[in-house]
Amino acid sequence: MSDLSSIPLPTFADVLAARRVISRYLRPTPLHNYPLLDELVGTQVWVKHENYQPIGAFKVRGGIAFMAQLPDAQRALGVATASTGNHGQSVAYAARLFGVKAVIVAPEGANPVKVAAMRGYGADVRLLGADFEAAKKHCAEIAQAEGLYFVSSGDEPSLIAGVATHTLEILEEQPDIDVVIVPVGGGSGGAGASLVAKAVNPAIRTIGVSASASPAAYLTWKERAWREAPNLSAAEGLATGAPFMLPQQLLWKYMDDYRLVSDEEMMAAVRHYLERAKTLAEPAGAASLATALQIKEELAGKKVALILSGGNISPAQLQACLAEKL
Repeated sequence: MSDLSSIPLPTFADVLAARRVISRYLRPTPLHNYPLLDELVGTQVWVKHENYQPIGAFKVRGGIAFMAQLPDAQRALGVATASTGNHGQSVAYAARLFGVKAVIVAPEGANPVKVAAMRGYGADVRLLGADFEAAKKHCAEIAQAEGLYFVSSGDEPSLIAGVATHTLEILEEQPDIDVVIVPVGGGSGGAGASLVAKAVNPAIRTIGVSASASPAAYLTWKERAWREAPNLSAAEGLATGAPFMLPQQLLWKYMDDYRLVSDEEMMAAVRHYLERAKTLAEPAGAASLATALQIKEELAGKKVALILSGGNISPAQLQACLAEKL
């Protein structure tokens, strides 16, 4: 566990500054209500479509915010990061935008759709290690050996400030939202959502969700201490075996509740999005809907925002989801 004492926590002012930067490169994503989802969940539900981002995921916000503030000397060195896919895509996309060399280390079994996208944006993608934790160790070694700036996928304030803009957009469009449900893998999205919600209206409840098969972030939040755990979820966006402590500090301070969902519940939520909202979600992106269905009695009478964090599902994953229904 690295020492983060010298790294400042991002603030709401940082989110506003990140929004000014990001708005030069990205349009706000849609926020839609679907009557069939309302019927399913039993209350009014608004879906924040981060699956409509250029890379198909919310992480692009953080990649642009990070790369825009990176000093010229560090841009000249190039960057390296480890990712199961969406964070890697965001770094690759932003690196191409700002003319920076990017090395992305992904696990050997990484989602091929995400790997192809990272390479398509010009990144040097290297498949090393059995899982994210192993890929992260390989990446740190590569960064040191090749003189690259190592970009943590969670412990980086500008990434958190950048991705937090999705919740800022939600509340600007629908300021009377009562509950925001957000997937938590590394934790940047959940930390950013909670920070913004409490700054705008402390009465808004934020609920994080992780995979029950990869509960490290959940256990760390619950026990207020570093906790590693088995990392067995097939939802790669939530497949982390160790927490990132910078976003955890914000989660401890601002997040109201935290739930776990099974891979099967996420797969069912992918099908619900297809059938009821005509939209494509990856399993991690559908985790917020899976949670809403799990706690629907608690949400009755509330106006709920679901952050659909990504839509980068592989054909094999989609076939598996549909096969479950058949």
